[in-house]
Amino acid sequence: MKRAFGSLALGLTLAVAGPALAQDLQDRAAPPPPPESALPTPASADQIDFSSDLLEYDSNADIVTASGEVRLLRDGNRLRADRVTWNRKSGQVVATGNIAVTNPQGDIAYGDRIELTDTLKDGVVDNMLVVLDEGGRIAARRGTRSDNGVVTVESAAYTPCAVTTSAGCPKEPSWKITALRVRYDPVRKRIRYTGAGLTLFGLPTIPLPSFSHSIGGNSDSGLLAPSIRLDRVNGVEVAVPYYFNLARNRDLTITPHVFTAVLPMLEAEYRALGRNGAYRVQGFATVSRRSDDLVLGAAPTGTQQSFRGYVDATGRFQLDPNWSVSGSLRYTTDQTFLRRYDISRDDRLRNNISVERIDRDSMLSISGWAVQTLRVGDNQGMQPVALPEIDYRRRFNGLLGGVAQVQLNTLAIGRSEGQDTQRAFAAARWDLTRYTPLGQEVTFTAYGRLDAYNTRDVIDTAVLSYRGDEGFTPRGIAALAVDMRWPFVGAVGRGTQRISPRVQLVASPKIANLAVPNEDARAVDLEDSNLFALNRFAGYDRFEDSSRVTYGLDYALDLPGVAVQTTIGQSYRTSERASILPNGTGLDDRFSDFVGRTDVRFRELVTLTHRYRLDKDGLKIRRNEIDATVGSRRTYVQVGYLRLNRDISELEDLQDREEIRAAGRVAFGPFWSAFASTTIDLTDRSEDALSVSDGYDPIRHRIGAQYEDDCLRLGLTWKRDYQRIGDARSGNSYLVTLAFKNLGR
Repeated sequence: MKRAFGSLALGLTLAVAGPALAQDLQDRAAPPPPPESALPTPASADQIDFSSDLLEYDSNADIVTASGEVRLLRDGNRLRADRVTWNRKSGQVVATGNIAVTNPQGDIAYGDRIELTDTLKDGVVDNMLVVLDEGGRIAARRGTRSDNGVVTVESAAYTPCAVTTSAGCPKEPSWKITALRVRYDPVRKRIRYTGAGLTLFGLPTIPLPSFSHSIGGNSDSGLLAPSIRLDRVNGVEVAVPYYFNLARNRDLTITPHVFTAVLPMLEAEYRALGRNGAYRVQGFATVSRRSDDLVLGAAPTGTQQSFRGYVDATGRFQLDPNWSVSGSLRYTTDQTFLRRYDISRDDRLRNNISVERIDRDSMLSISGWAVQTLRVGDNQGMQPVALPEIDYRRRFNGLLGGVAQVQLNTLAIGRSEGQDTQRAFAAARWDLTRYTPLGQEVTFTAYGRLDAYNTRDVIDTAVLSYRGDEGFTPRGIAALAVDMRWPFVGAVGRGTQRISPRVQLVASPKIANLAVPNEDARAVDLEDSNLFALNRFAGYDRFEDSSRVTYGLDYALDLPGVAVQTTIGQSYRTSERASILPNGTGLDDRFSDFVGRTDVRFRELVTLTHRYRLDKDGLKIRRNEIDATVGSRRTYVQVGYLRLNRDISELEDLQDREEIRAAGRVAFGPFWSAFASTTIDLTDRSEDALSVSDGYDPIRHRIGAQYEDDCLRLGLTWKRDYQRIGDARSGNSYLVTLAFKNLGR
């Protein structure tokens, strides 16, 4: 009797299904079997130990009956029932009344009656509910188990969804699969349905005549949830992914995209995980017409059918605790493919490969970069290829009481149709921080660098200040700085406030900046993050060579539920010589503009960040950037506003602009929500002479609704794009998403 109960429990607790009615998926009143420690341990795997309130033997009928809280244990399988009978003549074993069976994996099966044959291997179960340890549950009217362990059940239902509310009240699961017949293979851990159908919110929706999926944490090959989209350019799009489980650490997903207006597109994604790292390769391929005319906003001009595609690959490998290799590849056949098929909105695709060694006090990086431009009017031949870039840094603690760092760097930049540059430098920096008896924090900094540049074809660079001199050019850089903070901390009500005046002095001799090319320091803007920087240029090719004094004030207020941080400052250049910083950057005159930032947080409901720059003459706003979030995690509003009105009088990479971004989500009940977002270009020609916007130019809008619970995500999204570039035309698109969580894969 022990052997039969044990093997039947192992199969049925994983695969027995139950009645197709929703209430049959609810929890049963029977308690689960007691833990294994509560029963005596069997002497061998073939022996069964049990306990019961009463044990009877009918010698005439040769029937053994155990009743009253019957408990059985064999090889980690436990059974609890009200009554167990064994007919020794017929070999029939029957368990009845509040049956609960638990296998070693923790799955529990509930039922009214289990009948076993005299082989003690085959069995029949009536009205069973199986609660899987992985969270799903199966119910069935009747189930049988064969010698090979395959279990077949009838009139079955399966769901991984919750069947009770947060208050414990019964509820209909979000979705379930009902079937006339279900077959479970315990070796493959796979359930196969016959005559099945998907029931969504209690209503039959999708017939599944033949359907299967894996259970537990295993992945298996099969179809994934489809997606449906409708847009003006491609018509109706249906994408049905198929997942191939190649191994425990490798998989492949093939997704055909079928359109009503254009030829199909094929998508493939391969992923692999190894001992030292992981990599992913994704690709798209199709044939369609594309436009040769890529003027922004112009009507598309068709061409002949041509191959179009995109590849996206990333990977990272940690060779040992110090050495790592990483890389990424992004390439597309033309400038409008990604927008045309709504794959990405990026206007540049970056490719890189990097080898790094990092330990506690040093870092070595050897990398290469290449960029593919998707911007209208950009010439790909003018895009730089940086190969190699070698950067080595080492830190020395305790040198003359401070911290020293040396840096060696070399970079080669080439262009097929533009200027080529090679650069190498050696730099050293020393920082010493001390505290005065009055609580002032004083930091002394010394910096020196020797550069060597070699460049050719400078005439190909249109901006004169970016060119530098043709040929080999050396350069030396030096700077000394003293930075002092003086924090004052005090109590305010139930909180604290901190007021910290700050002054920085920087001395630097005149540097031959314009003699060398400018490749990495072109976009310059004064803001709070670089106000006290030793060099306020972003890269290495330009160094601010004027002696200056920078002063500012930091303020922080911390109250229960409220936190405020703000900073404001200005810089004064002591030298009277002309600045190399372009007009409009806020640093071109001796007095800089005022720059500041304010962060406000109120509990978890309000987050506000305001960055600004005020013209030193008349306090006109030159930069105004606001990012605000109001609400909870489920219901919130986000607003972003940016205006750069820098009064630029010369060509410079960071142009003036004005835009507003808004997004929000409103939750209805525990599972439903509505969301929307918009981006609007407010730039006009008075702010940017090159702008094609009229001061109110919508970029894109999105509105949708979504249902999401523990096992289902269902959504409908409407999106409108207003930008037209070639065959990536403006228009409406609609996306339907339906994802079944905890189903297969």
